[in-house]
Amino acid sequence: MTPTHFAFSSTFLLGLAGLAFHRTHLLSALLCLEGMMLSLFIALSLWTLQLNSASFSASPMLLLAFSACEASAGLALLVATARTHGTDRLQSLNLLQC
Repeated sequence: MTPTHFAFSSTFLLGLAGLAFHRTHLLSALLCLEGMMLSLFIALSLWTLQLNSASFSASPMLLLAFSACEASAGLALLVATARTHGTDRLQSLNLLQC
């Protein structure tokens, strides 16, 4: 395993562990998701640079576009829950209520 492969896989796993174990606020969960997506973007970009192929060059940009859409939808949900519930703590949210 190369050091760059180890660095990006550990970055992804740290984001996943943060998402799994530190779920007190919605903002921290969104930040963990964003960190996971950015580590995937950098790893995919480095992979396409190592292959020297033009056929995979659009995939990192597609992943970055999906990451930006995910971040904007997450921030919209954060604002909506903060306005309706007064806080972004995940324990105060009831998912059965609409």
